[in-house]
This record gives sequence, C-alpha cells and structure tokens, in this order.
Amino acid sequence: MPHYIKMGRIPHKRHTQFRKEDGGLYYEQLMGTKGFSGIQSLIYHVNQPTQVKKAEKICDVQYEYEEKGALQHRHFLTKDIQAGGDFLEARRIYLANDDVAIGVARPNKQMKYFYRNGEGDEMLFVHEGSGKIESIFGELSFVPGDYLVIPIGTTYRVVLESDEARFLVLESNSAIVPPKRYRNEFGQYLENSPFCERDIRTPEKLETKDEKGEYEVRVRAQGMITSYMYDFHPLDAVGWDGCLYPYAFSIHDFEPITGRVHQPPPVHQTFEGYNYVICSFVPRLYDYHPEAIPAPYVHSNVESDEVLYYADGDFMSRRGIEEGSITLHPSGLPHGPHPGKIEESIGKKETSELAVMIDTFRPLRVVKGAHIIEDSRYMSSWMPS
Repeated sequence: MPHYIKMGRIPHKRHTQFRKEDGGLYYEQLMGTKGFSGIQSLIYHVNQPTQVKKAEKICDVQYEYEEKGALQHRHFLTKDIQAGGDFLEARRIYLANDDVAIGVARPNKQMKYFYRNGEGDEMLFVHEGSGKIESIFGELSFVPGDYLVIPIGTTYRVVLESDEARFLVLESNSAIVPPKRYRNEFGQYLENSPFCERDIRTPEKLETKDEKGEYEVRVRAQGMITSYMYDFHPLDAVGWDGCLYPYAFSIHDFEPITGRVHQPPPVHQTFEGYNYVICSFVPRLYDYHPEAIPAPYVHSNVESDEVLYYADGDFMSRRGIEEGSITLHPSGLPHGPHPGKIEESIGKKETSELAVMIDTFRPLRVVKGAHIIEDSRYMSSWMPS
C-alpha cells in the first residue's frame, strides 16, 4: 500500500474550517475506498466538486466476446496496431473477464478533457513514449518501463511529451496493491521484498488550477461513460493528504529473486488484485546449480490463465515472439518452452528479457476483433520443426 504523504496546504485538523484569503471556505472532499474503512485521502478544493453544469451520456462500455471454440494457446501481435486518438480513444481491449480487462493503447493526440474511472483501479505499463499524468493529486511524470497505478475515482488526463506512446493497459474491478507477503503488519515493505518505498514515485508537483471556463470530465461508472461539464478547472486542489493517490514504479527497479535452480513465477510478482496477479520479468542472472536448466519447466495452469506482454529483449523460452506480443496460455492446458529452448538455455548465465505477466484466477475471454492481429499458427508452434 502506498505510504502516507501530503502536498500543498491543508488545515491542522481534518473536518475543520479551512479558509481562503477572502474568508470563504475551501471545500473538503474525502476520497476513499470500501465506504469509510478503506484506503483514503482528503482533498481541499477551491470549488465545490459537486457543482456540475451539464451531464450527458456518451456511450456504454461493454466488451463483446468471441464465440467459444477449441481451447488453444493464443498469440496476438500488437506491435503494428495503428496509432490514433488520445489516450482513451486509442485504448484497445483484447482480453477480459469480470475481474480485469487487458489491452493496449497507442495514443498520438493530447486529451482535451479529463477522465475518471469510477469502476476500479487502472494500471498503465509504459512501453514507449514519455509524458506526465495530470491529476487532482498533482503531476506524475512517466518514461518507458514505468508502471502507473491510478486508483479508482482519480480525475486525470495523460499528457504526451513524445509524438506518440504505447501502453499496456489493465482495467481492474478491484484495488491494485503490492503482494501481502512483501509487507509487514504495519504495511511497510519487508527486507526481502524485491522493491521498497524509496522505489515508489509519488506525485511530484501540485499546481492549483483556480481557473474559470468550460471543462469536461468523462466518468466511467455503471457500465457507461458520462460527460460532465464544469465551469471551473477540475484540478483545483490546494492541498491533500492520505494514502490514496496515483504512483509510479519502474520495472527497472524490480530486483529479481534468483536461486541455484529455476524459481517459480511467483518470485516475479509485483502487484495483485482480486483474482489476479501482475508479475515482472526483468534481466537477471540464471540459476547457478552446476546442472541447472535455466529454462522454465513445463507447467499446467490448472487454476489460472497466463497472459504475457513482451516488451524488450530475447524471451528465452519462446520463438516467434516480438515486441508488443501478447500470449494467452489458458487454464487446463500445459505449456512451457518451445522446442530446443530447454537445451539451448543450458550453460547460459543471464537473460535480458523484459515482460509483464498477468495471471488471472478466472478464465479470460477474447474480445471480438482480436483475431485480426492473431498469429493463428501459435498453438502448433510446439510441434518439432
């Protein structure tokens, strides 16, 4: 769980008078989860955040799935999907279930509005491009390799500082948190955790936008997106404090756990949500037992689907994979290294792969249209060549 921080100006005691220079009140907003018992922050606004000029439905958010066919391993090639639109418009979801949705976005335009997901947390993995998140909590910069965790209810927009960018996008119906086994009873990271608090980057700068005009916030809630128009800038916070806010963690700061023999995938775990986990495969030394086989052993996902997003390097157990590849290895089928990769790994000292893995504990469905970018030969790629 992110640690407590505060930014800007806040009163000495919560729920007490906090006045502007002209004597008027700043407006306090509690942003929390699980009613009043979960993680939360208190935000102080120049304007009342409930003051809306106009509300209009834009669209429903529903993912249409393929008809179920033979259960197979799948491979989707997202590298060359067309860039276009702002961050929200460019989002393409390929896999989903009731807990999580997984896709890719290649935006090449700036957002002219703000966005708020009122249905769950979001995680963006920055594959390419740079920029910043502008949110009610302040600015948070990003570069390739960053995980951006954006909690439910955060008003934000993505500002590109490159011509375009590429993100792996994860939409969660639950909180995205560090694994419990990495934290002590007080929430502090343990000494054997592969990262710690100093690796977490919190919002860097809070600038109060005390501006009048016409501003749009698009809110996702109850299965649809609604447009809300305000006559003031929505990022009007003068200060806030708490433990709920967007943060960044670089995959390059994940310290891999290695051993004398091959370690199982849970050693790569970085985050978890309800019914799924997120893991980071990073450059690391191989196993050092004199007879070790560095390539992973064949394993059966009898209780989970495995999704891998390949970001960089030579993924040691696969062939025919490229940057931006997404593989789905569904529960019920064994999978493992491609032919020759086990023998090829023996004697190697290290790997340079960079990938994000998402394991879900309920089956994923493939969204209609994903077949357009699918490598239809993937299921047979384990056959001897």
